[in-house]
Amino acid sequence: MIVIDNILISEDVVDKRFVCDLNKCKGGCCEEGDAGAPVEEEEMQIIREVYDQVKHLLPPDAIREIDRTGLFAKDDEFGWVTNTIGSNKGICVFAFHDEAGIIKCAFEQVYREGKISWKKPISCHLYPITAKKGTNGDYERVNYEPREVLCKPGCNLGEELKVPVYQFLKEPLIRKYGEEFYNALDSIAKGDWEEIDFKEK
Repeated sequence: MIVIDNILISEDVVDKRFVCDLNKCKGGCCEEGDAGAPVEEEEMQIIREVYDQVKHLLPPDAIREIDRTGLFAKDDEFGWVTNTIGSNKGICVFAFHDEAGIIKCAFEQVYREGKISWKKPISCHLYPITAKKGTNGDYERVNYEPREVLCKPGCNLGEELKVPVYQFLKEPLIRKYGEEFYNALDSIAKGDWEEIDFKEK
């Protein structure tokens, strides 16, 4: 276990290797899971504000689900999550398939087009790292939790390219915890890994 301030980080975050292989997993993490994507309260407000700007990308059944049950759902385990189509284990209502059949995030698509300044929920951006508050909320646990089958191509690609999990997820880690945290984590990891300049495609 690595401890930085009140954040407890699994050693897998620096010891394991991972690079998302979208061509093989097809963005299945937007569909496969026990609930929609966990969202923080400030993210819920952002989603309400930008919904009309991403709505044109959503499939008709997603729009119908939002009209019927709302943008979010309350989950017993994860708290507020993005709504899903059909059930709490369906595809996220903010997901769509591109021409290659890959599931994409509507928020990220519009962000990349320069039309909004928010990329996507931090829980999605961090995956397959998960961040959860401790029982009393006075500390946070950061774990590496790839799906055994779905994320296997990403695990294999990470091994092939020799990219540690924390380096692949540098952008969301800094977004969530700041550069000082990332630099501290990087310093701790450098004893085991040669630094790699990996840029998200």
